[in-house]
Amino acid sequence: MSVADGIKAIERRVSAAQGRIPCDGIIRDVTYLDVFTCEWRKGDVAFVDGTIVGVESGLKAVREWNGKGKFLVPGFLDAHVHIESSMLLPHDFEEAVLSRGTTTAMCDPHELANVLGVKGIQHFLTASETMAMDLRVMLSSCVPATEMETNGGGHLLAKDLMPLASHPQALGLAEVMNMPGVLYGDPTVLEKIASFEGKPIDGHSPLLRGNALSAYLAAGISSCHECTELDEAREKVSKGMSVWIREGSVAKDLDTLIPLLSMATSPSLGFCTDDRNPLDIAEEGHLDFLIRKAIKAGIQPEIVYRSSSLSVARHYGLRKLGAVAPGYRADLVLLDDVRSCAVGQVWKSGRLVSELEKAHVSKTNFDNTIRAAIPDAAAAFEGPTGNVHVIGVIPGKIITDRSVEKSDAAGVARLSVLERYGHKSKPANGYVRGFGANFSGTIAASVGHDSHNLIVVGKNTSDMQTAARHLAKVGGGFVVVKDGKVLASLDLPFGGLMSAQGLKHVETRLKDLRAASRAVQCELAEPFLQLAFLSLPVIPSLKLTDKGLVDVDQFKIISVAA
Repeated sequence: MSVADGIKAIERRVSAAQGRIPCDGIIRDVTYLDVFTCEWRKGDVAFVDGTIVGVESGLKAVREWNGKGKFLVPGFLDAHVHIESSMLLPHDFEEAVLSRGTTTAMCDPHELANVLGVKGIQHFLTASETMAMDLRVMLSSCVPATEMETNGGGHLLAKDLMPLASHPQALGLAEVMNMPGVLYGDPTVLEKIASFEGKPIDGHSPLLRGNALSAYLAAGISSCHECTELDEAREKVSKGMSVWIREGSVAKDLDTLIPLLSMATSPSLGFCTDDRNPLDIAEEGHLDFLIRKAIKAGIQPEIVYRSSSLSVARHYGLRKLGAVAPGYRADLVLLDDVRSCAVGQVWKSGRLVSELEKAHVSKTNFDNTIRAAIPDAAAAFEGPTGNVHVIGVIPGKIITDRSVEKSDAAGVARLSVLERYGHKSKPANGYVRGFGANFSGTIAASVGHDSHNLIVVGKNTSDMQTAARHLAKVGGGFVVVKDGKVLASLDLPFGGLMSAQGLKHVETRLKDLRAASRAVQCELAEPFLQLAFLSLPVIPSLKLTDKGLVDVDQFKIISVAA
């Protein structure tokens, strides 16, 4: 916008605020939340050109809505999300969450970046230009997450990220998962942090405490969404860190962390979904679900709504977002009921979301990125026998337990990770507990955080081979196999991570997959994303990558045999 155009825009806002010209819209006689004092007030909320210009009565508008008996709050901001985990392309993700009140999201595209490199980040930056919701892109700091896995996106250095930083929707540096790299002075990690000085730099520091936490913060990192313990989160807040309370499809930390949220701590606490699949969004909600759950846990609603909006906006320097007040963007959520976060209508930049036309997105042709060498012999999926290290799944967590057990112990299943990028590697094989005492099938995915190699869990190596072959043929996704037959599958051909078939298609296939997982006696409520995190070697305590079994506590590869 030129200076001349800027002057005209200001003149319109000033004139509308004083009644000299009509506003674009007014929500009359509504009870709105003053997030600065955490008090409810009555007024007429008026906006022009997407900006709120008044909350007093007496103004006129081209269009009016009756807000009597209803409650107006700022649009919700997701402090940290990987859209790839919704299995939807960005515009389909928008369709799923915008009508639920999520008007802004801080997105880290490191899943697609680990597959496609810089092109993966550019995909989200380009999509953000035509989306109605405000998609802010944090530039991925850890591609790959560690050297103990193989990715397809190569090693992204500061010189690769900085040309993207000038994009208007690029916000800062995404989660710095390489904690050892920070603490022990890895120059490539420190160069990225130094290059983004003055911009938001997200953290990823599960269970980090004491001097190590202080060092991590001293590097310039200012947030964390990986807190799983209340005292851990309390220490981080007390040291000036913003903590994002996460409730994804697998990692569910709200019940543990919500006692920390109060009037005093609310400026330092926000909400994020991180990894949430579309079936959970459809059945439970998005940020609206987290808000409902927080209020039900006993937190004062005014505080919850402040943390879901202003707190996140201020952390990221988005000074025009997060409030129902003059000069702020008209991102507004009209509630029929405050405590249940019953969303009635949503406005994005002063436009009613229910009336928005979906942006035309040209059809994307997907190359098959699954180039794994599927072994000819099923025996290639066999691990060592006897006493072995076993990964222990913790339902609702992405951290894991660990144990030493017999390889054929009841409840222990085989786990294999197969490099998918054409290096012709053999599977890395290990063992896992937690899929069920009588688990009798095979589940496989090309979604394997963060490098997204093929990951397969099962009892029968022949079925594991069949599942891997199926994913290689369709370009990735999720599949359930038993006795050599595919029971259910969801194809995710874009990077092996996302579907172009839209929300309803993905919902239907996920329901089929869940039914199939129950049919093979899997006991996990969300086995597919739970499986996907078993290959993430930056989350304690034991994980399996294509290079072997990783002791995350020691940050090294160890033998599966005990």
